[in-house]
Amino acid sequence: MEKEGVPLAFSYKDKKVIGIGIVSELTGLSERKIRYYEERKLIFPDRSKGGTRKYSFDDVERLVDIANKMEDGMQTFEIRREEMKKTDVRDKMLRGQLNAAFKIRK
Repeated sequence: MEKEGVPLAFSYKDKKVIGIGIVSELTGLSERKIRYYEERKLIFPDRSKGGTRKYSFDDVERLVDIANKMEDGMQTFEIRREEMKKTDVRDKMLRGQLNAAFKIRK
């Protein structure tokens, strides 16, 4: 079921509607720790017109993953580097698929 031009693939998990207090309760992380992860460029909340941070359920899952990695001894820069590698691989795969679809050769 499509709603006003919004594709089905758009998930409730992507919508940034959760305030930092609720995120803190869901994750068990302090609000300060959540803001720290944002400062370290590990999480990217949206901001409301009033400046309130808004998170998605995907962000909540990401924060739990970050906290687990930190608990296992990883540093924030290592987590960020790991995420960048995933993004690079994903970008290369998409580029390859586009090239194949449009029969672009190098």
